[in-house]
Amino acid sequence: MSVEQELHEHAGHAKDPFDKRVAASMAALAAILAVISVLCHMTTTEEIVLQQKASDQWSYYQAKSIRRYESEIARDVLSAVKGDKSEEYARNIEKYKQDGEEIQTKAKELEQESHHKGRQAVRLEVGEVFVEVAIVLASLAILTKRNQAWVACLTSGGIGILIALTTIAMH
Repeated sequence: MSVEQELHEHAGHAKDPFDKRVAASMAALAAILAVISVLCHMTTTEEIVLQQKASDQWSYYQAKSIRRYESEIARDVLSAVKGDKSEEYARNIEKYKQDGEEIQTKAKELEQESHHKGRQAVRLEVGEVFVEVAIVLASLAILTKRNQAWVACLTSGGIGILIALTTIAMH
């Protein structure tokens, strides 16, 4: 049974004020859960995209390093035979060295962004779990008519929401 079906079933059975309050809080928690879940998926996707971009940068860095090394070999060979192309290869070496440093810096930045998104995704997932537990506790409160279960529901939901909101502070 999906969360929406469960909510409609409980709302239909809610006759007394306690059941109505719990059902209303359950509906609010389900809506919040949906938002947290979407944010979590988006953040995880951003993490993966950033990691792929970092990987692409490292591949580019590797290609530039290979070109630099080939230029060093060509310079050394041409220097040995006294060709006039050795200066051109020496300039290439410096260019590839400088390009490599810039590429490496960009790759490290992308890796850091990816790790940051990963930490945000974990916080959203933990918040999501607390809100899911809150919905279960709300169901339990309706079934048992126990105020303690509803208080536990609200506490768990509040903790989950606060944990999820801390990802905003991580920007």
